[in-house]
Amino acid sequence: MSRNPGDGEKGVKIFMTGGTGFVGRALSAHLVEQGHQIVVLTRSGQGHKDLPKGIQLIEGDPVEGGQWQGAVRGCEVAINLAGESIFSRWSKKKKEAILASRVMTTRRLVEALEERRGEETLLISTSAVGCYGPRGDEEVDEESLPGDDFLAQVAVRWEQEAMKAQDMGFRVVIARFGIVLGKGGGALAKMLPAFKYYLGSPLGSGNQWFPWIHIKDLVRIYSFFMKNGKIKGPFNCTAPRPVTNRQFCETLAQVMGKPLLLPPVPGFLIRMLLGEFGSMLLTGQKALPKRLQVLGFKFLFPGLKEALEDLLW
Repeated sequence: MSRNPGDGEKGVKIFMTGGTGFVGRALSAHLVEQGHQIVVLTRSGQGHKDLPKGIQLIEGDPVEGGQWQGAVRGCEVAINLAGESIFSRWSKKKKEAILASRVMTTRRLVEALEERRGEETLLISTSAVGCYGPRGDEEVDEESLPGDDFLAQVAVRWEQEAMKAQDMGFRVVIARFGIVLGKGGGALAKMLPAFKYYLGSPLGSGNQWFPWIHIKDLVRIYSFFMKNGKIKGPFNCTAPRPVTNRQFCETLAQVMGKPLLLPPVPGFLIRMLLGEFGSMLLTGQKALPKRLQVLGFKFLFPGLKEALEDLLW
């Protein structure tokens, strides 16, 4: 039997889907620094020269089974980050791609893990706090029930596929992401140009909750999962101090030294321009990282102002 990937030793071999994306690049760099070996699945082996040294690229389609699945056999940890971006108007085709990219990639990865039966193996699979659906001002943690809107049901099916690995005897952790804030990509990169030119403003009422996390804390959470061999199940990967959309905009403007000059963008206009995706922007979850805190995880950036100062100054 191979060594336990939760025993805190360095040098674990990790298979990663979605490793060339915004979160994947930061996470792979962090894990290489920790002394681990990373195998990243990519649709194209070209154009990724900026990835950290020590990362092995393997070409293949994560939605389809193929030769890439054989590479999972030699890895003690599998990290599943792949998924079609949700940041655009949702056509029927787009919604099908959002669902399939998550469900089928996870299914293929779990199929590949079949070859590791009887060996200590950890699967960390991504989900989102959107699994709780629109909840107004209600605080939600890992024991809260799922929602019934499109993104919530996508998350439910996504998690169900990952949990099949637990039935095979593997340790499974579900990382439910909030909105990840980091340099050079993600939600923050989409917001900064508007705020730079005094065009930033809250969306709709601005009262919808904005569950966020600094990317430095997110990658540290993955190490926390790996080093604690008894951890399993779902975890809200969000900062302990969520803010509303209005509070986020006000804090971002303050840190940038750019006053908010424009009134909030009307909700009906957002819905008209972006459809169902626009409606999602007008709702949120007051998601709290209850299980992480109970287990003693210490956030470097529990508050938004210090997080944005670290990223922008």
